[in-house]
Amino acid sequence: MSAIEIRPGTLEEVVQVVEQITEFARKETTDSLALRLDDKQGVLVLVALEGEQLLGFKIGYQIDQQTYYSWFGGVSPAARNKGVAQKLLDRQEAWVADRGYRGLKVKSRNQFPSMLRLLIRNGYQIEDFESVDPLRESRIHFIKSLVDLK
Repeated sequence: MSAIEIRPGTLEEVVQVVEQITEFARKETTDSLALRLDDKQGVLVLVALEGEQLLGFKIGYQIDQQTYYSWFGGVSPAARNKGVAQKLLDRQEAWVADRGYRGLKVKSRNQFPSMLRLLIRNGYQIEDFESVDPLRESRIHFIKSLVDLK
């Protein structure tokens, strides 16, 4: 088994991974992703690969001079429980900290317990909760201080 590589990626590569993830109700296209990112600063698109196989992705952008937002990410079902999400998170945090951001924000949903556990295990704190019906769709807002990571 070859090593997992994390590198900058393209929106086309992200869409290839999104197509594998059944939990995403909305299937993104390169156009829908580009539209969301069009007016954003500091956009980072990361992909995880093993050999030529795309395993996961993480996209983020700047909220303001101090804060970065980890907007969208996922790992293909075949690659789960192999540390892919952790490697993507580590690379994104390092990139964000290297650029002087002081905080990293992310939202997740109740329906993604493994993501919630990953965030909590990595020092993210809950800062808000958006209650939605059904409850599994509710959004949990997290923040992590990056001041001590440098």
